Amino acid sequence: MRLRNLSTFIKVARLGSFHAASQQLHASQPAISARIIALEEELGVQLFIRDKSGTKITAWGSQLLPYAEKLIAISQEMKAQVNHDKPQKGTLRIGIADTLAHLWLSALLKHWQELHPLISFELTSDVTPTLIRQLQNHQIDFALMVAEQSIPPNLVVDPLCSYPQCWVATPENPLADKANCTMQDLATSPILSFPRDSRPWHYLQQLFSALNEQPVIHTCSSVANLLNLIRQGVGIALLPRPLVEQALLNKELIALSIDTAPPELAFCYSWRLDDDRTLPSLLADSSRAIMQFPAQAKNLSTGK
Repeated sequence: MRLRNLSTFIKVARLGSFHAASQQLHASQPAISARIIALEEELGVQLFIRDKSGTKITAWGSQLLPYAEKLIAISQEMKAQVNHDKPQKGTLRIGIADTLAHLWLSALLKHWQELHPLISFELTSDVTPTLIRQLQNHQIDFALMVAEQSIPPNLVVDPLCSYPQCWVATPENPLADKANCTMQDLATSPILSFPRDSRPWHYLQQLFSALNEQPVIHTCSSVANLLNLIRQGVGIALLPRPLVEQALLNKELIALSIDTAPPELAFCYSWRLDDDRTLPSLLADSSRAIMQFPAQAKNLSTGK
């Protein structure tokens, strides 16, 4: 069983598209199809259904995907083990969206330190458009960021995680007692948002574009400062729910009931296609694993 075919299967499954997989793998679409066909013939099952609505993974495909991911992870561990007596040295520059930094940076860094004790990690937090530019300009080597619809073709990009979003306010806010807030209701309050040109900021621009009276939107690049501003009653905000879960449980903040459910905010990881080191790929796998198993991450961050 060829690892390249397994990697192609994983890429198509994650992206939900043969065309997108061909772009990221820099292979022709017929070549991607040939790899999947070869894997299907070897396994004796159909992995994808392609019709006018797009590409859908089959039940067999969904069942076999975790095994393919494990095999690829094992192969990468084997490559890393070859150099076990010569641990990788140097510096890896990592850019991370502030939301992910707030939620996961401690667990991630502790885990990376254990795996690569001789690597120095340079960490920077910024908005996704800036992180993409820094990747392209060789200013950073690896990024954990908000998933964007348009990504340069010279970057490897894969889904990482996604979080539901909710509108939050203090219990004293006039909107707190409303059974169902409309967009007009939300626009009556100052709104706190992530920085201009970020995906959440663009979503707010689109959301309120049809209103005659546009809301006042204040932006802040720091999640910690943004949360403090909300707690102090400066305004309301649309935030990924994990950022405010504890504040909701403590009743410092309340989730507003609204008539239009906001979309989930998706995140991805990325590095340059011309970076032939195994380290970015290993960091990507560990990032996804930690974020998908919060209990494990909590133990890492507390040193248990």
